[in-house]
Amino acid sequence: MDSKDLYKYCLTKPGAFEDYPFGPDVIVIKIASKMFALISRRNGQDNLSLKCDPDYSEVLRKQYPSITPGYHLNKRYWNTLIIDGSIPEKEIIGLIDHSYELVYKSLPRKMRAVYQGDW
Repeated sequence: MDSKDLYKYCLTKPGAFEDYPFGPDVIVIKIASKMFALISRRNGQDNLSLKCDPDYSEVLRKQYPSITPGYHLNKRYWNTLIIDGSIPEKEIIGLIDHSYELVYKSLPRKMRAVYQGDW
């Protein structure tokens, strides 16, 4: 799975849209005004940054060397995944879902209701 596939998958989430607040080289995927994924290229490699439960982040970072604290993000709540084939596709999809759910649950109740029908 490459960054284009990850990008397409992120956009299948209810209410997801792309934005470029950090310039043309960083694709930010948001729900409402909150980001849940960032796709970029650094040091010649594709990167995917995702929000994550802090305790789960620690487990993932120990399990996968290509999962590091979020690059230019709150390192407690964000991970950056180097997309180099070392993380199983199923794991990456699960982490995208996890990130989306964390951000979705943080939205005000009225805002969540807007996207509920899309599930």
